[in-house]
Amino acid sequence: MKPRLLIVDDDEEIRTQMKWALAKDYDISLAEDRASAVGVFSEQRPPIVLLDLGLPPHPGTPEEGLAALPEMLALDRFAKIIIISGQGEKTNALQAIGAGAYDFLTKPVEVEELKVILKRTFHVAGLERDYRELQAQMQADTFEGLLGTSPQMQRVFNSIRKVATTNAPVLILGESGTGKEMAGLAIHRRSARKEGPFVAINCSAIPETLLESELFGHEKGSFTGAHVQRKGRIESASGGTLFLDEIGEIPLQLQVKLLRFLQEQRIERVGGRQEIQVDTRVVAATNVDLKKAITDGKFREDLYYRLAVVVISLPPLRDREGDVRLLAQEFLRRNAAANGREGIGFGLEAVKSLLAHSWPGNVRELENRVKRAVIMAEGKRLTAADLELESPVAAALSLNLKDAREAAERDVINRALRKHAGKIAPAAAEIGISRPTLYELMEKLGIARAEREGKPTGPEEAAAE
Repeated sequence: MKPRLLIVDDDEEIRTQMKWALAKDYDISLAEDRASAVGVFSEQRPPIVLLDLGLPPHPGTPEEGLAALPEMLALDRFAKIIIISGQGEKTNALQAIGAGAYDFLTKPVEVEELKVILKRTFHVAGLERDYRELQAQMQADTFEGLLGTSPQMQRVFNSIRKVATTNAPVLILGESGTGKEMAGLAIHRRSARKEGPFVAINCSAIPETLLESELFGHEKGSFTGAHVQRKGRIESASGGTLFLDEIGEIPLQLQVKLLRFLQEQRIERVGGRQEIQVDTRVVAATNVDLKKAITDGKFREDLYYRLAVVVISLPPLRDREGDVRLLAQEFLRRNAAANGREGIGFGLEAVKSLLAHSWPGNVRELENRVKRAVIMAEGKRLTAADLELESPVAAALSLNLKDAREAAERDVINRALRKHAGKIAPAAAEIGISRPTLYELMEKLGIARAEREGKPTGPEEAAAE
């Protein structure tokens, strides 16, 4: 489809000559006066306009052309309007440039010169349009700092929107590096508590002997080293949100005290006897199986159900369709700007290695690899080696025939299971084998059954991506 060009000139012969000269490359629209020019522009929105200043009813003066210019720019401020000026009208043309015109040409116009200028102008307009679309996409794809276009992440965003408007406790599940704290912060920012504090604590990073004091605070002299009274994290988060990361690491004796706080919204500092009323919402997170911890006697069942009023599961990066490239480009943009390396990009081999990697460290691993590559790379195009990832070409060459066959079988089975939500019968039919044969292949390849979850699992699941 040819790009659209509007030519505005009161001289019919000039309009005809320009149309015939440019019709091969552009979809031409014509107008002879201000009213018809603005009308055509409003209806068709051409990205480029050639505008003569001398238009009827006063073709000898520039008023009509100078009036048409802002009217068209008001309809589309990104349009490129090129002024066509007579020899004696350069002052007027410069006035038009000051009013937003893109360029000006002096009559008589040389056709070859005009073609070069139009080609360049359409190229610039295309680049600007692509940039605006990219910026709009980045804004649309970003949700309170979380980035993702995959259906998996869109479901997470929808859950956050719904739960943020309540005061219900939330439990966020996900592997290390999936962004659990960012999800907790998104809940806080979307809530009525957004003006209050967001207090985060990693329960696994604090020794058991100090964790109670850290959470509940202590009175002066309650233990050796307690020289002053101190508020705990729960009290400090009153009016806002307390984010308890690695909640599964809290010792059992402290779980009882935490449960009482969740039930009554009251706390006692270590060494204190006075109950303190607090208004703190709790968002907890973990990367361990709390239900298994309950079975093993390491986590209280009643505390679990107090925390897990709403559960949000963050998908691992390997399961987020299309998000690896999106995140990689954003991390590249940020780090290139921060390190003065604008213009750096991913080479084709690097892109393939990013898509082939299983990302056990999830988004955190991706961000660290890109950051390191931007700093250490010598060229303008990042390679798989810069990212410290294996080249997919080298990986393919390293496979023997047995490995290659198993990789292909695993890929086909995982795709069929994913397509049919983990259901064995339709997946077997899709592949063209019997159910028993599919069971045997799954067992041989280490693909676990996961019909309830609706997706295959296993150590090689990422190969299907």
